[in-house]
Amino acid sequence: SAPPIAAHVIDSELHVEASKSYLAYALSVIVGRALPDARDGLKPVHRRILYAMSELGLSPSKPYRKSARVVGEVLGKFH
Repeated sequence: SAPPIAAHVIDSELHVEASKSYLAYALSVIVGRALPDARDGLKPVHRRILYAMSELGLSPSKPYRKSARVVGEVLGKFH
C-alpha cells in the first residue's frame, strides 16, 4: 500500500515559497524569451516570425502583405 501523503508534505511559509518560485520562473523567462541568442542575435519570437514569413513565401521582391497575416500565422501555428 502507498504511504500516506502527509509523510511527504513539507511545511513552509507561503510568502517564502511564492517568492522562490516566482524568482525561478522570472529567471527562466528572461533566459528563454527576453535575451537574444548569441548565435544570431534573435529572440525566439523574432525567429518564429521570420520562419512564418519564409513559410508564407514573403520576401522583399513579393507584393505587400499586411503584418496581421504574419502575426495570425505565428499565433495560430507556433504558440
